[in-house]
Amino acid sequence: MSTGGSRVAVNFAKRIVVKVGTSTLTYDNGKMNLGNIDRLCRSLSDLMNRGKEVLLVSSGAIGVGVGFLDLSKRPETTREKQAIAAVGQCELMNAYSRSFAEYSYKAGQVLLTKDGITDRLTRANIINTLETLLEMKIIPIINENDTVSTTEIMHNGTFGDNDTLSADVACLAGADLLIILSDVDGLYDDNPKDNPDAKRISYVEEISSDMLDSSSGKGSWLGTGGMMTKLTAMDKCMTNGIYGVIANGSEPRVLEDILDQEDVGTFFAAR
Repeated sequence: MSTGGSRVAVNFAKRIVVKVGTSTLTYDNGKMNLGNIDRLCRSLSDLMNRGKEVLLVSSGAIGVGVGFLDLSKRPETTREKQAIAAVGQCELMNAYSRSFAEYSYKAGQVLLTKDGITDRLTRANIINTLETLLEMKIIPIINENDTVSTTEIMHNGTFGDNDTLSADVACLAGADLLIILSDVDGLYDDNPKDNPDAKRISYVEEISSDMLDSSSGKGSWLGTGGMMTKLTAMDKCMTNGIYGVIANGSEPRVLEDILDQEDVGTFFAAR
């Protein structure tokens, strides 16, 4: 299948999961990037107007909390992270609710733990909630419940990052397409921050071990994900018959361009 032809698949996607990272939602000082948030809500509302079903997996609770509380650095202890996440989640949902209201849509908050997804009964309840929200044309905004999800809780642990969570949600919801919005233009053949000649990879049919080896590295100081977690998320989706795209969340029309089959980001073909 050609690169151009493969992207036609996104046009037929009915149910779409969009994951947005902390680096897209906040500035380096932790303050909310209201312009990006409003553009995101406008684009998601426009996808709804097209007849798509949209689920948003949103990072940013701790990052927004850091900015709202005027902290000079991300907290290090678990109890501080939990408290700041509680504050940041409120501010983040307020911003989303206000922006979506401008475009005549409503949002509903869904906070998940890994236990909830692995437990059969709770998993069924989560699916029912998501399905009902979508039926009511309400956009689910999904995040890990950072106030209770810690490595110290002796259950099934945490998702670790929202890239992993977004893949789990895409599989849970039976999505056709997962779009991960980041602070990079997609997957490159080398680190573009170190190598100005690095080239964007437009189409991926299979994620190789070389791709995983070259993608190690952390995300921003306010976030937790890097390219490695995004590739792992995409690999899970591809295995489950879900298409994927990694693209730059700060580009004004990135979602529209993806759905219009423009050559933006990196497209991952479902198996």
